[in-house]
Amino acid sequence: MNQTNKVNVPDIQLEQVNIFEVGPRDGLQNEAALPVEVKIALIDQLSATGLKQIEAGAFVSEKKVPQMANSGQVFANIKRHQGVIYSALTPNVQGLEKALKHNVQQVAVFTSASEGFCQRNINCSISQSLQRFKDVIDLAHAHNIPVRGYLSCVADCPYDGPTQPAQVAELTQVLLDMGCYQVSLGDTIGTATPNRTAQLLDAILTNTPSTSIAVHFHNTYGQALANIYQSLLMGINTIDSSVAGLGGCPYAKGASGNVATEDVLYLCHGLGIKTGVDLNAVARVGASICQTLNIQPASNVTRALQCKIRT
Repeated sequence: MNQTNKVNVPDIQLEQVNIFEVGPRDGLQNEAALPVEVKIALIDQLSATGLKQIEAGAFVSEKKVPQMANSGQVFANIKRHQGVIYSALTPNVQGLEKALKHNVQQVAVFTSASEGFCQRNINCSISQSLQRFKDVIDLAHAHNIPVRGYLSCVADCPYDGPTQPAQVAELTQVLLDMGCYQVSLGDTIGTATPNRTAQLLDAILTNTPSTSIAVHFHNTYGQALANIYQSLLMGINTIDSSVAGLGGCPYAKGASGNVATEDVLYLCHGLGIKTGVDLNAVARVGASICQTLNIQPASNVTRALQCKIRT
């Protein structure tokens, strides 16, 4: 007689996960510069899906990142939904001062866990980047603005090779000690695998609460969802993602976009984890922005649902 073997599935303790939508900033900064009306429409549509955190722009050098040049206009014209936090990237005091003028509710600073990437991305060493952030964080706190920290290349660097978990853990703690409420760990070139993600998080979570950590996986090698699943097993409850999988990295050749918000939602909902976000609504937004950009969605879920979606 055939007997059904019981499958032991690892237990995920999380009941709720926070989805941090980075498409309007991290996603669009890797596309051709778009009219401000398109960006506003995208953010307004995302605001109606149940998302509670949307990175809507960046106050950076217009010469270096022309795609973000109209961020001020974006923040001035979006329809802000109650309960939704609209954040911006502000790498220096000048950027933060512009953000304050446009009532940005939260800001982010960024550095790298590798020296090579830091030099090519923001033209300074890791220690110099941290010194720059001190004034940004102090000024933001003086205005009661929370600061998030981004840490790039937590698995591998396109210039320096593998990044040691101990190095990431140390820099994570430095950012938290400086006043960041949370550090987002970026697998910038998308080379991490679940075993390496487990080793990385184990090094960090030894001394850091999971609520202070977010994960930010790119899907270059198709491992993003597997890495997110491993992160969920270890108690991480904030996931960065980008509608339709928009994104990439201009300083990491070959790196594909961020993990798609739609795919993360499908995974979480299938695991019985609440997100408060309407998957079908996000898929419609993803299909719509891709139609505008004349590209195919990188989201497997959106492609599967397209026959049911009216854009």
